[in-house]
Amino acid sequence: MKDYQLWALASAVFAGITAILAKKGVETVPSNLAVAVRVAVVLVFAVGIAIATRQTAIEKLDGRAWMFLALSGVATGLSWLCYFRALELGPVSAVAPIDKLSFVLAVILGVVALHEKVTANVWIGCGLIATGVLVTLRP
Repeated sequence: MKDYQLWALASAVFAGITAILAKKGVETVPSNLAVAVRVAVVLVFAVGIAIATRQTAIEKLDGRAWMFLALSGVATGLSWLCYFRALELGPVSAVAPIDKLSFVLAVILGVVALHEKVTANVWIGCGLIATGVLVTLRP
């Protein structure tokens, strides 16, 4: 397995755990407050990791990098606000599959915006994920 695949798998494991912890967190707390707490914890954790790994050369960030990272942060915030609200209103078993459509959207955006080339297997996977979401949401 390649390094990026191991990191991606770890990301998936933590994302799965996150869904359960987030659902428990919004049981008695409004979703927007829950996101605010999560963001504060992520900020402290991320800064700590950057310091611990000596990746703190902010001067290396040019205007373009700042812009894209800031926009990515806004998109992440909006995603989390929507995700926590969905968890507040519905079961993890219905929210998580829909959230995983982000893979399909990311592939499409990668092709359109970044001109990435994807294989037939990737398109088949996108179709299977979309199908799986539809199957899991059937009553």
